[in-house]
Amino acid sequence: MLIGDVARRSGVSTRMLRHYDALGLVRPTGRTVGGYREYSAEDVRRIFHVESLRSLGLSLKQVGRALEDPAFTPSALVGDLIRWTEDRLAREQELLERLRAIDASAPTGWQDVLRIVELMREFNSTSAARRQQAVLARSEGVSLPAELLAGAVLAESDPHVAGALRWALARSGGDGVAALHAGAHSEDVDIRRRAVLAIAEMPEAPGATAVLADALGDPDTTVRRHAALALGRHGVAAAVPTLVGMVVEGSNDVDAAEVLGTLSQDPGCADRITTALADELAAPTADSATRIRLTQALVELAGTTAQDILRQLTQDDDRAVALAASALAGVLEDRPSEDRADEDSVRNPFTSDST
Repeated sequence: MLIGDVARRSGVSTRMLRHYDALGLVRPTGRTVGGYREYSAEDVRRIFHVESLRSLGLSLKQVGRALEDPAFTPSALVGDLIRWTEDRLAREQELLERLRAIDASAPTGWQDVLRIVELMREFNSTSAARRQQAVLARSEGVSLPAELLAGAVLAESDPHVAGALRWALARSGGDGVAALHAGAHSEDVDIRRRAVLAIAEMPEAPGATAVLADALGDPDTTVRRHAALALGRHGVAAAVPTLVGMVVEGSNDVDAAEVLGTLSQDPGCADRITTALADELAAPTADSATRIRLTQALVELAGTTAQDILRQLTQDDDRAVALAASALAGVLEDRPSEDRADEDSVRNPFTSDST
């Protein structure tokens, strides 16, 4: 076949076929009487072999070695190709995210694009102080794209910078929850923690409650705790088991107890919380320190049942628990009478002064 016929059948341009010939990669085995290149069936087969290897990312030099050098084995080269391809994909993914962030900022001119690119560069600085300054300085009077901020939140390990980023994201006016949604389901536990903590700081945003409720089933305890505190502060009773567990475990137990107190303002939830704490107090595995934390949590609760349990604990066999309960019961008694009246009206909403 002549070069034009080979080009049509193989899909390789005549220019590239001549290049292969010049490199000695695929040389036509014959010539016509007029001196034109003439390719045999074996030559065409070799062209397809070259194209197949090129499709894997091999250079023409590597293709030539693969076809000619018996000692050139694929194992090491394929491993290198995998690593190069992974690096390239990572770079392209980074570029895609950068372009999406720019698009989300709705730039009206190239100056806007340059501003976002500069902000990205600052977010990637090795200096935590510079990253934090970039957030705080740019947040004054400037709307930062939620996607850009969310990506920075999920990648940030410094707690001070992370706090600034969450603050900026919460006030960005964009759909921060949507931007963080994928992070809340990441296989990387650190990313899930960052995502849920950020969503917890904007619980009233659309979709936040659903994501946080889903996070209550996360295998990581830190993720569950972030979600429970945020949900509990907004009256979601599903957070109660996790919050009680935090009191038992002594992890942010003061915060958890305060949130349980907020939830107990709902009479239906108050009984559930009181029962859960009482069950933990009676658990045979509960040590003295755990029972003291549970006793302290009872003080936060609305409802007379919690007060009754607290008074019973003043006679507890564990002297440390009994002393803690006595002191806390005294605190309740020392509260101003109007505060107690307000508490009673909340704890017993169906009881009036005349009964």
